[in-house]
Amino acid sequence: MSPSGATAHTRARNPGSALQDRVTAAITGAFFEELAKVGYGRMSVDAIVRRAGVGKAAVYRRWPSKHAMAVALISEVAVRGAPMPDTGSLRGDLAALMSGLRKAMRHPLASRIIPAVAAEAGRDPELERVLRDTVEEPRRASAAEIVHRAVARGELPHDCDVELALDLMIAPLYWRLLVRRRDLDAASIERLADSLAAALAAVRDPA
Repeated sequence: MSPSGATAHTRARNPGSALQDRVTAAITGAFFEELAKVGYGRMSVDAIVRRAGVGKAAVYRRWPSKHAMAVALISEVAVRGAPMPDTGSLRGDLAALMSGLRKAMRHPLASRIIPAVAAEAGRDPELERVLRDTVEEPRRASAAEIVHRAVARGELPHDCDVELALDLMIAPLYWRLLVRRRDLDAASIERLADSLAAALAAVRDPA
C-alpha cells in the first residue's frame, strides 16, 4: 500500500482524526486571514472562530490563548517554508534563495502578515522574544549553511562575518518587496545574486 493509500485507509478507520485535521486547517486559515485583515493587535479569537465556522472550544483545545496560537502557527509556517537551496555554488544558492523568498513574500497574505507581525513584535517584548527563538534563529541557522558551504568551497574568506552576511542576504529583498512594495523579475533576481555574492566576499569579521 502506498503512503497516501495508507493515510486514506487510516483515516477511513478513524474519521474522528480526519475531522480534527479539517477543524485545525479551518482555524489555521481563519487565523491568517484575520491577521492579514486587521493585524495581530485587533485580531480576536471570536473573529477567528466565526471565520472558521467552529466553536471557541475548538481553538482552546489546541491553544490556550491567542498569543500561543499566533506563536505556534507563525513559527510552523516560517520554519517549514522556503527550504535553503544547495546548488553547489554561492551565486546559485543566492539566486535560488532570493527566488524562493520572493515568491513567499509576494503571497497576498504574507505580504500583509509579515509587516504586521514585525510591527506588533516591536510593541510586545514577549512576542518578539518567542518569534526570535522559534522563527528568526532557526531560519538564520539554516541560511548560515549557505555561507559555511561557500567558505568551505573557497568562495568566501575564512574570516567572513556570518552574522552580517545573513543580514545582507535578506535585507534588500525585504526592503524592496515589503517596504517599497516593488517586485523583482527574474533578471533582477540574477543581478541581486551577483551583487550579494560580491558583497559577501567583502564582509570580514573584524575579530
